[in-house]
Amino acid sequence: MTAPIRATSARRFRRSAGLLTAILLAGCAAVGPDYAAPERATPATWRGAAAAKVAVMPTAPTDLANWWRQLDDPTLTGLIEQALQTSLDLRTAQAKLREARARRALAGAELFPTVSGSAAGRRVKASGESGGGGTANRFSAGFDASWELDIFGGLRRSVEAAQADLEASEASLRDVQVSLAAEAAINYVELRASQAALDIARANAASQAETLQLTQWRAQAGLTSTLDVEQARANLEQTQAQIPSLETSRAEAEQRLAILLGQPPGALAERLAQPGGIPRIPARVTVGIPADTLRQRPDVGVAERRLAAETARIGVAEAQAYPNFSLGGSLSLEALTVGALSSGDAVAGSVLGSLAAPIFNAGRIRQQVNIQTAVQEQAWVNYEATVLNALGEVENALVALANTRQRQNHLREAVDAARLAARLARHRYSAGLSDFQTVLDTERTVLTVEDKLVLSEADGVKTLIQLYKALGGGWSPDPANPIAAHAQGISS
Repeated sequence: MTAPIRATSARRFRRSAGLLTAILLAGCAAVGPDYAAPERATPATWRGAAAAKVAVMPTAPTDLANWWRQLDDPTLTGLIEQALQTSLDLRTAQAKLREARARRALAGAELFPTVSGSAAGRRVKASGESGGGGTANRFSAGFDASWELDIFGGLRRSVEAAQADLEASEASLRDVQVSLAAEAAINYVELRASQAALDIARANAASQAETLQLTQWRAQAGLTSTLDVEQARANLEQTQAQIPSLETSRAEAEQRLAILLGQPPGALAERLAQPGGIPRIPARVTVGIPADTLRQRPDVGVAERRLAAETARIGVAEAQAYPNFSLGGSLSLEALTVGALSSGDAVAGSVLGSLAAPIFNAGRIRQQVNIQTAVQEQAWVNYEATVLNALGEVENALVALANTRQRQNHLREAVDAARLAARLARHRYSAGLSDFQTVLDTERTVLTVEDKLVLSEADGVKTLIQLYKALGGGWSPDPANPIAAHAQGISS
């Protein structure tokens, strides 16, 4: 008895599967627009490249992956590579990426049937008045299955959107890496600039202290008045007053670096205690062509993938206007004893096909499509704006780099001239050939132009860092790169 029943069930299942296959083959097309990546018209080269004296040639993402090593500063390299492993911002981006992966898997699971199993046992005693007072056992076990047929592609569009969101999260992680490397480098340069400015202030204070002593000697000898002495003292005190502010700037840069590395304030004090020079701009700087930059920039990738996701969601909204097909079924065993569950007579089953279609909803579905179409248009505009902003940032950085180099050349000449003028003024004052005001003016000029030169050197390096950031440097698509692997959550 059992074998014929099972054979009949198998034949019914094959017929149902054949019908299901025919329905699926008839409904392969998904409603909604099919996404196509936007075509980008980009310039052939950068306008500011010649003035900035940089070479323009095609590049790959790996060419800019570790741009900070070109600055030839081991301390800077160590800090950035540590930041790319321990930053809290990076850990947040990694968690968002894991969330996006889970959402993609969840969307994909909606395409498959849902099957659940159950088992139960029951003992019932009837009342003496209505059921004769007897007892009975009942046992059951079975499976329930349900499947929403994605005839019009709404679920497939959901998977498409989730996949695009996942890829946007991956690009967002790279964008965090790009920003993190640049921020760590900029704060390091600011710290070194503060240390250099401190050295300048202390050296000028020592020189001005010697000038004060000279005026005191001349006043004691009756060669000058106390006016010169007090002016020299005021000049010295003004210079020494700059030192606490510079110490504050140095400490703040140090703490910002520590926080970027996910470390408590003060954790880098010993590591950065020894002053180091401001990193130097390398003799040769190479940038990619504009098309390479747009491919390299993670924020452009984020915007493009967001556009793809919102385009797919138009199909999700449109699918709500079409009928919904679903299959359901159950297969169960029911018997009065556990042993009887294996009997063919214990088999019970059912198959259910259902169709639900919207008839009247006062235009809700149409408005949902209109809303999503407007959201997709916003994503398009955001993508276009992101592309233009990326191109503009590179051009701005190139212009700033060219102008900073020119400014540094002039300031170096000014420093040499100011130092020579200060020495000559002091000698002439010592010989009684000029007044003290000339000495004060030349000493103040030395301090001013030396400060400007330090700031200009720091600005030049920061401009180069901004250029590398604008080019999208700081991440690598190669999982073999230990930094990239850690940042993407591939390694522990």
